[in-house]
Amino acid sequence: MQIICFEDQLASHLFPITQSRPAYAVTCASLRLVDRLKELIRGPLAGSSLLGSVRSYLTEIQQLDFELSQAATEIGDKWPTDDGGILLVNARLVPRVALDAVLVKMAQEDRSVSMVDEHDGSILIARLTAADLAARRSELSPPPDPVPEKSSRSRSKSVVAPLLSLTDRLVQLADSLPRSPTTAAAFHWPHDIVSWHMNEMRESIEWRVAHGEYRQHADGVFVNEGVSLGEYLSINVENGPILLERNVKVGPFCYLEGPLHAGAGTRVIEHSALKDGVSLGHTVKIGGEVEASVIEPYTNKQHHGFLGHSYLGSWINLGAGTCNSDLKNTYGKINMEYDNTKIATGMQFLGCFIGDYSKSAINTSIFTGKVIGVCSMLYGFVTSNVPSFVNYARLFGQTALLPADVMISTQAKMFARRKVQQRECDKQLILDMYEQSATEREAAEHYML
Repeated sequence: MQIICFEDQLASHLFPITQSRPAYAVTCASLRLVDRLKELIRGPLAGSSLLGSVRSYLTEIQQLDFELSQAATEIGDKWPTDDGGILLVNARLVPRVALDAVLVKMAQEDRSVSMVDEHDGSILIARLTAADLAARRSELSPPPDPVPEKSSRSRSKSVVAPLLSLTDRLVQLADSLPRSPTTAAAFHWPHDIVSWHMNEMRESIEWRVAHGEYRQHADGVFVNEGVSLGEYLSINVENGPILLERNVKVGPFCYLEGPLHAGAGTRVIEHSALKDGVSLGHTVKIGGEVEASVIEPYTNKQHHGFLGHSYLGSWINLGAGTCNSDLKNTYGKINMEYDNTKIATGMQFLGCFIGDYSKSAINTSIFTGKVIGVCSMLYGFVTSNVPSFVNYARLFGQTALLPADVMISTQAKMFARRKVQQRECDKQLILDMYEQSATEREAAEHYML
């Protein structure tokens, strides 16, 4: 069987989180969809192949960082699914433990069926049998080169609609299939990630403990090789276990509350307080007070300051004293604004969402429910959403563009500090994100000045 994990048009609703990574690589409750799928092809779906279908500028990063090839854009001479058909998996699916059984059940269907999101009608999972694919090969093949239509304004101009990729045509086919009664959940907006993280964190960590090779250091505390724990720690595992991966270093006088997951090589600074469900990627430096948050690899928040109910991407650095608000003074439900679209979250506690490579100066204060794009610099009070590639010092009247070449140079210095090789695709990613975020900055000019 061929498993294709595909991004649909709604993946952009998760910006800035998915601006620099495929949607299947978003961490929620310490898990990522791409890792769940790889576990399945090593286990109950052994023998299957896993491919990705992501935005074009992410294909090289997909190959190098996730070891996934891009799904074929057209049907080749040899139909690639004669051995079991195709399983389409939407990259926005919530990577919860319960999803495994859903995917296996769909993969084992002996007929072609699809699962549709009840909120927006998008295809979440679809099973396409080899027999159906063979029968429908002609309709899945691209049409002949279209004849340009003459424009009504000028006979010299022509309009040619872009051809759909093979994955797009497969998704279209899936929309006409019988519906499966099985259900799954997907991310629609960034705040969904924090919401699902809070719901699933305990079960995710318990699954990791049950399926990993860990040593139980104390009741409810599980560690891998090379873990170092400082003196005078206060441990609370009443709400779930604490799991520390290889070479995690915890300083003295820390408060650790489960469920908690710290990725390999993470350093927890002395006097830290991690509580209410915290997921830390590998090679993170963490300090101060952190609760109910997801932090991706290579991010630094090592100084005092509060971070709550938030999502931080990779290669972020928060200066000393940086704090965010995750509760309104009225104790009311928080509304988010994404690209001029206001969304009622129904959540009372919700912090900030910060894209990769962004930084904050000392004593930066981020107001409730704010979205900060990729590659931006924050100073003072952040009272509005911040576009990508912006020096945001609105309090001082000094908001300005942050050029891409400056961020490429900064990226090189950050990578060197962590002994990470800067590749051409890393530099190109900065350029691509700069280009695609131009309209975002233009739209924000009215309140940035």
